[in-house]
Amino acid sequence: MLQALRELPQRVPPAGLATSLRVLASRERQRLLSRRSLLGRGTCSQAFSAWQDRARLYATNLMRPLALPFAGGVFSAAVLFSLLVSSYPVRGNNAFDVPTALSTNPLVSRTAPFGNTSEDVVVDVIVDGQGRMIDYAIVGGPEGLKKDLLRRSIENTLLFTEFLPATSFGQAVSGKVRLVLHSSQVEVKG
Repeated sequence: MLQALRELPQRVPPAGLATSLRVLASRERQRLLSRRSLLGRGTCSQAFSAWQDRARLYATNLMRPLALPFAGGVFSAAVLFSLLVSSYPVRGNNAFDVPTALSTNPLVSRTAPFGNTSEDVVVDVIVDGQGRMIDYAIVGGPEGLKKDLLRRSIENTLLFTEFLPATSFGQAVSGKVRLVLHSSQVEVKG
C-alpha cells in the first residue's frame, strides 16, 4: 500500500494559492482590528458599515427563523379576537337603558284566594315559559295536609294564579318559584 501511494504523481498547488491565502488573512486581520476599536483603522463610515453588516447578518440568522412563528401567532390571535368580538352581544346606544339582571325567577302576577285553614302552606311551583303552572310540590303546611279538601283548595288556588315566567337573557324560560299561601280570612271592623 505504501509503495502504491509513492507511485502516485505529486500534486502541485496552484500558482495564485499563496497570494489568495495572504489576501484572505489580511482581510480577516483588518476585520479583527476594526472590531477591537470603535473606529478601527478606517473612517467612521467604514465602522458604521461594518456594524451594519454584522447587524444584518445577525437579523438574517436569528430573526428569520422566528419571523414565521411570530407572524402565525399574531395572525391567529387577531382571528380569534375578531371571532370573539363578532359573537359578543352589542348594546344599543340608548341613554335611558337600565341595566338588569341576566336572569330572573318566575313571579306571581295575580293570585286567587286560598281556602280556610289557620296555618300557612308552602308550595314549590314549576312555571313554563308562557307563565302557566306545570307542576307543584307541597313543601310544608298543617298536619292534615293529606285531606282531599285541602289539596283541592291548593290546586284551585294554583290553577287561577297568574305567573310571569322566568327570564334568561331577556327570553322567557321555565323556572321554579316558592309560594306561601295564607288563609283568606278578611276581618272587617267598623
